[in-house]
Amino acid sequence: MSTLKISAADMVAAARDRIEEIETPDLIATLDDPSVVVVDIRDIRERQRSGFIPGSIHAPRGMIEFWVDPDSPYHKEVFAQDKKYVFHCASGWRSALTVATLQDMGFEASHLKEGFSTWEKNNGPVEFPEKKA
Repeated sequence: MSTLKISAADMVAAARDRIEEIETPDLIATLDDPSVVVVDIRDIRERQRSGFIPGSIHAPRGMIEFWVDPDSPYHKEVFAQDKKYVFHCASGWRSALTVATLQDMGFEASHLKEGFSTWEKNNGPVEFPEKKA
């Protein structure tokens, strides 16, 4: 018997009810738009193993709030631009929670509804990190 007050799945569902979700084909169509920033919050090993969306920024989920906050010593300038930010993970769970948290902070963003899991199925381009010699 669980002692949790709310399950992770319930948290994701609640987040999805209040954030903007982008369908995979719609994000693919905006890859050449310089006003869109795709942010990959997956673990670095996931990016190395599965590849990544060309031009995406890697921002580990554990640092997002600090990188976005202009008053944080860890702030990254990429998040201080007047652009549309679309976050993604592998299946859309982590990115839904991330975007809901960022909205609570006052940072506007959306997320890739089904994550990277449907990217290649929709003919989305994929890059892989260069192998070190």
